[in-house]
Amino acid sequence: MIGAIVGAGLKAAGAIAGGIIQRNAMKKVEKNLETQQQQNQDWYDRRYNEDATQRADAQRLLTMTENSIRERNKQAAAAAAVMGGTEESVAAAKAANNQALVDATSNIAASADARKDSIEQQFMATRANLYGQQNDLTMKKAEATGQAVQGVADAAGSIASAF
Repeated sequence: MIGAIVGAGLKAAGAIAGGIIQRNAMKKVEKNLETQQQQNQDWYDRRYNEDATQRADAQRLLTMTENSIRERNKQAAAAAAVMGGTEESVAAAKAANNQALVDATSNIAASADARKDSIEQQFMATRANLYGQQNDLTMKKAEATGQAVQGVADAAGSIASAF
């Protein structure tokens, strides 16, 4: 009888200790998931809201376009001076060259919209994955709690049957 009581007590203690260890491990996993969710949100906020014209590739494109325009405007002014062109022809050449800068900026804006869509899709996929992991963890917590309660109940039943 004493052996049955001791065995049941050890079984209850084991169930409780196992539940505590499992709960602590799940808390660590939950904290990691929360950290990943915050990092994903920070990444999204930073990338989605950045100014596309300030990116290095856009700045390079704009600088190259501006340099090209500057050179073409010089050439148009020089050609007009040598060949006797009018100020209107120089102004028309400058307007056409400036349109190239407008077009480059428009292309950057259009590509920024596509980039934002891609960022949003990646963010949503990552968020869905993290929420799925969090839901799985919640289910595992429920299962672990049920197992710990069952282990204690079984031990209590063993003790009660010993009397």
